Amino acid sequence: MISVENTHTKKSKLFGAMDLTQGVCWRTILSFSLPVILSYLLQQVYSISDAAIVGQTLTAQEVAGVNDTNALVFIFLQFAFGVSAGFCVITSYYVGMRDDRGVRRSLATQILLSAMLTVVLTALALALLNPMLAWINVTPDNAEVYHAAYTYCFIIFAGIGAQQFYNFICSFLRSMGDSITPLLFLLFSTVLNVGLDLLFILSFHWGVAGAAIATVSAQLISTVGCFIYAFTRYPQLRLHRADWRVTWYDIRRHLARGVPLGLQFSVLAIGIIVMQGGVVQFDMRGGVMVSNAAQNGFGAANKLCNLVATPMNALGTAMTSFTAQNLGAGHYDRIKKGSLQALVMGFLLAALAAGIGLLLSRGGLFYHVFLSADKVTADTIRYGNTLLHVDFAMYLFLAFIFVIRNCVQGIGRSAFVLGAGAAELVARIAVCLLLPAAVAGGTVSADAPALAFYALCAADPMAWIAADAVLAVPFVRNILRKNYSYLTDTRA
Repeated sequence: MISVENTHTKKSKLFGAMDLTQGVCWRTILSFSLPVILSYLLQQVYSISDAAIVGQTLTAQEVAGVNDTNALVFIFLQFAFGVSAGFCVITSYYVGMRDDRGVRRSLATQILLSAMLTVVLTALALALLNPMLAWINVTPDNAEVYHAAYTYCFIIFAGIGAQQFYNFICSFLRSMGDSITPLLFLLFSTVLNVGLDLLFILSFHWGVAGAAIATVSAQLISTVGCFIYAFTRYPQLRLHRADWRVTWYDIRRHLARGVPLGLQFSVLAIGIIVMQGGVVQFDMRGGVMVSNAAQNGFGAANKLCNLVATPMNALGTAMTSFTAQNLGAGHYDRIKKGSLQALVMGFLLAALAAGIGLLLSRGGLFYHVFLSADKVTADTIRYGNTLLHVDFAMYLFLAFIFVIRNCVQGIGRSAFVLGAGAAELVARIAVCLLLPAAVAGGTVSADAPALAFYALCAADPMAWIAADAVLAVPFVRNILRKNYSYLTDTRA
């Protein structure tokens, strides 16, 4: 572990960094991943607080506008998250090698790259906002929905920098083996976000803008606090002048790990946008929006899916640091054993998630969390439950993606991660564009049969299976067979 004596002292056992190259694999993974799971659950609370307050206080059209933008926001914010997680594979590798200087150089490189990415992503997101809204059938023709969607997206996109640097510092700390600090600051950020939501929406009556401003403000404050704490808690991270002499080699190595994972997440979002556009069609007749039931039902159900899938996602995130540290240490047996044990844990979490999700969907109870009573109709519940039943039945395939994708990323096989994202995109788009129309007899509208919406929701499991097929190749070839002959560069 990086040369910090307090990493291994009793005093800092709870709040210090863990050495992921030591100990019983499943216990180490579980101990490290539990704070990550709690962090991700809090992140869902973060999102749910916005959705709940918006859903309970604003009009059905405004709620639909916010729900419609989820995938658009996902493209850019998840790209930022994926890039940061990918960057830190390099950090974890250096941690496994006990290379302090390499860790600091990685930190300096990531700060510079995160700043550049913030500028590029912000400019790109704002420039493409209107075309992307049109892509999901949200246009000025439906003025109230459009205004809500545009306002929310504009503010969130303008604050991409807060999200980028927050993801960066949290991923960096996890790469060192510290999963507690990100949890504590996310707890602070969540409480702050809820408070600001209530202040801006209920007291100031800023509506959709208030929800977005609250999210960005809470994240910015937490980011600053987390950076201050990190440099105070880990003096070895304080950068020297020599650490800022970042070379093209450093930049290329980080981009080679970060960009594929970021693109994988963005590619996923593009597929979800296509799916969201398909959902909107079920609320339209003759080109006119006649309902919001499909959009609101799908939006609420999607939030529940994300919530119950959070432990699987967090477990996967933990495996990136686990595999990368052990790769740096040369512990190939440990990578294999840990990956298999994590996969078993992922399957158990998938079964638990599906069970809890099905219980919450009974009677449409959870819809009232995200929507006021007047928006929870029989059609809203029907559309939402269709998505839930299809997705929950196939959650084992999603668990494989979460765990193995991050294991593959951790061992440096980024091309397969990107390939899995591409396969997922192709499968999702193909199903969304072809299957519902075929079931509906050529045209999808509010008059389409119920089976057509089932066909649309089938895009999720078909996309997961396609991604699994790609990820299975490096999982078997490299992790199970312990074949790391591709590591020609000893510095990963």
